[in-house]
Order: sequence, then C-alpha cells, then structure tokens
Amino acid sequence: MQNIVILTGAGLSAESGLGTFRDKDGLWTKYDLNDVATPEGFARNPALVHEFYNARRANCLSASPNAAHDALARLQRAAPDRICLVTQNVDDLLERAGARDVVHMHGQLTRALCAGCGHGWDAPQVMAPTDPCPACARPATRPDVVWFGEYPYHMDRIDRTLMRADLFVAIGTSGNVYPAAGFVQQAAAAGAATLELNLDPSTTAGLFEGTRLGPASRIVPAWVDEVLAGNDGCQDR
Repeated sequence: MQNIVILTGAGLSAESGLGTFRDKDGLWTKYDLNDVATPEGFARNPALVHEFYNARRANCLSASPNAAHDALARLQRAAPDRICLVTQNVDDLLERAGARDVVHMHGQLTRALCAGCGHGWDAPQVMAPTDPCPACARPATRPDVVWFGEYPYHMDRIDRTLMRADLFVAIGTSGNVYPAAGFVQQAAAAGAATLELNLDPSTTAGLFEGTRLGPASRIVPAWVDEVLAGNDGCQDR
C-alpha cells in the first residue's frame, strides 16, 4: 500500500452532530471568534471562553463516530505504518472509532493546558477560570486547543510525513485555514498524488488532481474500500 497522508476537517464530524465552522450555519456565525478563539479573548473574558468550550466538550462527548470515522480507522488498521491521520478537528471521534496516533494539529477538547507554565492534562468535562494547574497551582487553566494567532501543533512531524507521501487526501476541509490549506501544494511538490473528498468543493479544490463530492459517511467508506481493494483511489468518481 502507498504512504497516504489524510487531513480531516470539520466536515468529517458534521454528520455526528458536531457543527462545522464556515458554512452558513457554522459556529462562527453564532460567536465572535475574537471573543472565544483567541488568546486576547481569553484574557478579556476567560469565563465566556470556558462556557463556549464546555458546551463544545459536552457536545463532543455525547456524539458518536460516523461511518467515515469508522472507515478511516479500518484503513489505518490495515496498514498502520502507511497511513497518517492528521486532523484539524478537536474532537476524539477518530480515536473512538479505533484510530491510533492521530495527529491533532489544533489540539483536543479533552485536554487542558496551563496558560502560565504550559503543563497539560486530561480535561474534566466542565472547566472554569479558577481551576488550578496540577503542576504550578496557578488559576490559569485553558482548553488545550490552538486559537487564531497561535501556531499549530506537530508541524515538524506533518512536514516530514508530507515529504514521504505517495497520496495526500483532504476530507471535509474548507481550504480557508493555513497552514493546513497549503498541505496540498506541499504534498504535490514532493511528488504525491492529491485527492479531495468533500460535501462541496473547498476554496483550494482546483489544486487537487481528483475531487469527489458527497456526504463524508458515503464517499469516505467507498474510497477506503477502493484503497483496500488495491486501487490507488485517486480518480474522480
């Protein structure tokens, strides 16, 4: 099997009931991202930020993996050394579907971070600004998610993996957020074939060699079946 790097975005988890961000009913139409997804917003009103992420965490914990998560976990189990799952999502639905070693470039709702000393730990379901850090005891607890203006996690590892990829696949991504939106060009420059699986074309759809449109729960399992059958899975359908 080829070395395959798979980038997943909010569209992967939308059918599990987790809201996407940039469509007409997305989360950013209901909240000002400057208030709940920036370091400055957290400094101004940490209680509001925790309220927002507590609601997102509860929504995540009540959700279940859908057929697309299950299919990607199945693909990874078939060739764990060949499949790298990179996600922009902060949910844990891929892990709950059975995936392992998922690269969470934007952090995780299930983790907490001390804004003072940088210590990280498993988050309780409900967090508050007065929660003390287990390491330094400062009341500086924040969600361990990457906010706008912050550098994504694991970029060195992602860069190395893209350089070795034979195929790069983006699933359910908007193509609006960098550096992830540039992965297709990075992979193509390294010689990889490229494929987009999405409900609607992303803003970077023209950069992909192949595009398949439809709900993730339908098109992702179909693509995984092709790959496991020995096809390259890159042609349009």
